[in-house]
Amino acid sequence: MTALGIAGSSSYAAPAPPLDAPSPTSTALDYRLGAGDKLRVAVYGVDTLGGEFEVPGGGMISLPLIGEVQAAGLTTLQLQEHIEAALRQGYVKDPHVSVQVENYRPFFILGEVNKPGEYPFTDRLTVLNAVAEAGGFTYRARTKIFRRRHGDRNGEAQEKLTADSLVQPGDTIRIQERSF
Repeated sequence: MTALGIAGSSSYAAPAPPLDAPSPTSTALDYRLGAGDKLRVAVYGVDTLGGEFEVPGGGMISLPLIGEVQAAGLTTLQLQEHIEAALRQGYVKDPHVSVQVENYRPFFILGEVNKPGEYPFTDRLTVLNAVAEAGGFTYRARTKIFRRRHGDRNGEAQEKLTADSLVQPGDTIRIQERSF
């Protein structure tokens, strides 16, 4: 603990380069937490300080000892660093914290699909998979374009529907009616 004990706060971030490497299956790298995300927080060596937490509408989660911590708008790595810094303030000498998203917030699909509504998000979900989950297109659907509102932004944007169009947690996908 001597080598990591003192330098733990600055050298603990050293393993970050492998996390920054692009991964085709990872949404967690630049994913911003938001209301509805379910998190697992682990404090190594102090099991009672961790647990499962859901990010509420206000964006703050309440942790033992340190109280309210802003989670919404942060990446898991940023939240991890915030919790470690708070625990260092007289609670834990050299905290090592892990934050993982257990369940992402749902996405919504509306318009010309057979079963519009709220659906659970899964990693690498495409718009075509989301349409399939919603029972497929109706006979009136425009199948070449769709409209999307990202959960953290206002307004919709029209996009071309391709096999690679990915859904993000919290997105609202709207399939429009075609012109006859």
